[in-house]
Amino acid sequence: MAGPRIAHATLKGPSVVKEIAIGIVLGIAAGSVWKMHHWNEQRKVRAFYDLLDKGEISVVAAEQ
Repeated sequence: MAGPRIAHATLKGPSVVKEIAIGIVLGIAAGSVWKMHHWNEQRKVRAFYDLLDKGEISVVAAEQ
């Protein structure tokens, strides 16, 4: 008496095209996050130097 047949997934090797596509998507996502961080830091530095040029702030501690 034969038991019920169970369909098992056949193991296949990695899909090269799929791996490349996933790598590209992850690379673009990580690059975008890094670039937004860089732009934010650049904006902060630019704002600091603008305030310094206007004389609103100083890098020298005020004497008391």
